[in-house]
Amino acid sequence: MPSRMDRLARGAVLALAALPVAAPQVVAQEAPALEVPQAPVLMVDRNRLLTETLFGKALEARFQADSQALIAENLRLEQALEAEERDLTDRRATLPPEEFQTLAAAFDAKTEDIRAAQDAKSRAITAKRDEDRQRFLQAAVPVLGELMREAGAVAVFDKELVILSLRGVDITDEAIARIDEVLGDGSRAVPDGGAEPAPESPAEPSP
Repeated sequence: MPSRMDRLARGAVLALAALPVAAPQVVAQEAPALEVPQAPVLMVDRNRLLTETLFGKALEARFQADSQALIAENLRLEQALEAEERDLTDRRATLPPEEFQTLAAAFDAKTEDIRAAQDAKSRAITAKRDEDRQRFLQAAVPVLGELMREAGAVAVFDKELVILSLRGVDITDEAIARIDEVLGDGSRAVPDGGAEPAPESPAEPSP
């Protein structure tokens, strides 16, 4: 009987294997004293905010843990299905053809159902990471607004969206230090699904 495990392995297991495997370590550190530059327009590197703040690292660590748990679950399911398939193959010679075909079809349907369920779990983990990142950016907006007021600026832009600018208006380092000071690892920030009211001046970050 041709193996039906390729569908599961190529689906949920191998798809998740492409995920990064090194979970970042969240280490508390004292925020450096940085001077906010005075400029009418400021820039921040949003990717650095997500990867270098304590809050962002904590979110990524949770994503990695959930991903690794799902990969381990996929491997356990794969091994169980392989054993079931071997047993069915061994019984083929002793079963009537009609009964064997019925059992084989049921096994095939079971494999497809498991694959669909594991794929859905993978998509849910990715969607949760995206939601957590948006929650982080929403929580960071008041902090960026305070930095903007201290700098006497009228706007804060994402650095990736700026084509040309004057030097000295990138406040990413200052923003990381202030976010760590105000939000920490996120445990004292807004809860899941919540959002703190943003100041009127700075615009909401785009997803």
